[in-house]
Amino acid sequence: MIGKVVRGKRVGGLMRYLFGPGTSNEHTDCHLAAAWDDPASLEPPTATAGWRDVRTLTGLLEQPVLASPKVPPRPVWHCVLRAAPGDRRLSDAEWDDVARHVLDRTGLAPRDDDGGCRWAAVRHADDHVHLVVTLARQDGRPVSTSNDFYRLGQACREMEVRLDLTRTAARDRTAARRPSRGEQEKADRAARPEPPRTTLRLHVSLAAATSATSEEFFADLGRSGLLVRKRYSEFDPDVITGYAVALPGDRNADHEPVWFSGGKLAADLTWPALEQRWAASALTPLQPAPDERAEPLTVGPPVDVQRHLACDVARRAASAGQAAVLRLTAEDAMASSDIGLATGDLLMAAARMAEGRRGGPLTGAAEAYGRAGREPWGRPGRTSAPGTALRSAARLLARTGRLGRSHAEDFGDLLSAAAGLVDAIAVLRAAQGRSVQAAAARDSAAVLHQAARAAAARPGRTSGPRRRRPLPSRAVASPTASSSGGIA
Repeated sequence: MIGKVVRGKRVGGLMRYLFGPGTSNEHTDCHLAAAWDDPASLEPPTATAGWRDVRTLTGLLEQPVLASPKVPPRPVWHCVLRAAPGDRRLSDAEWDDVARHVLDRTGLAPRDDDGGCRWAAVRHADDHVHLVVTLARQDGRPVSTSNDFYRLGQACREMEVRLDLTRTAARDRTAARRPSRGEQEKADRAARPEPPRTTLRLHVSLAAATSATSEEFFADLGRSGLLVRKRYSEFDPDVITGYAVALPGDRNADHEPVWFSGGKLAADLTWPALEQRWAASALTPLQPAPDERAEPLTVGPPVDVQRHLACDVARRAASAGQAAVLRLTAEDAMASSDIGLATGDLLMAAARMAEGRRGGPLTGAAEAYGRAGREPWGRPGRTSAPGTALRSAARLLARTGRLGRSHAEDFGDLLSAAAGLVDAIAVLRAAQGRSVQAAAARDSAAVLHQAARAAAARPGRTSGPRRRRPLPSRAVASPTASSSGGIA
């Protein structure tokens, strides 16, 4: 169950909307599911013209506000409580219980307190109610909304358990920032397949996953056709302290680009998080040998051999990462964080290798996994050998270009190993009590397993054990599993 709070000034306008036909969503069977007093006596009557007369209900809700000597500038507390799409239809009595529990936990109208705020829960759809509260207690005492968002989340999760609904995660800042309703409607008007925020997050995530320095990162964003704006330090004009990106053609009312900073896209795309990621990539045990590092990968072995080699290196890194994760316990959160984030880089790089910048199922799987790899509240983890190996393999995949038909066998083995790694992370997240992150990892692994099976079923796939081609010694240093489960 999700609760979203907005603050407003006018009760009447909100009540007319809630009991009206709706705008983007049609309102059907609008009625009071619950209220501070008997809902049947407060139900707005239907006027002769067919509209609902909410004036009496509005006046009763406003009475404490008008009588209070001091009220906040926005005295209307409007909370939308919504059940998950797969949940059963709750009855009005159950929504009454939900509303009263939320108001009790937030302190706006505690149970068995006749002097609390007045409120009404309006229902006009099967899956949600609108809780309207006027921020003035009936006994004249002051009202506090301190920490109401956090307490609202607690109340929703408690009701999920009580009513056996879909469990949602706590607010731990592991989820990517979702587009607002206005952004979605703007994208619909412009006939865009998705809001710009979503498109930008994908491009920035791909660039972050396949770059080792800020120069590579910004160059990749430029090749994606994005507008990029860098922010520099006030004390040292040569030091970058942040960045923002925009889609060409996405303009505001003043015909200026709509900019999104990294933090507005996802928690792991802020500039400090990217700098930490690049610092962790300083050790690259799977990069080419020293005499080849300054040369582009197209110089040396043929491209066909290079792509086989990159897939093989990535497969071994994923297998070693899986072995390392399986040895961890639920208490090893910091040890798993580096592997979890690096796995996201590998999935993004593999998706770009197969699908390019336009994306597809593998890109969707990498996006779905993103939340599973992040630590709550953005806590940084310590660098690990398996994580470093995965990042190096991701960059190696990115440097080999698009996948060819002759590499389907190698890529299928890579996907199978990556699916095993994501499965292991899902088990670890479940053991850590992070059910939503575990579900995100399982969803991603399901797509990877399906893609690996599809690659194995393609015509020309050999049956039985493969005979692998020897890796060129000049192209990549031979990786071996370290004692800690990493790649040395």
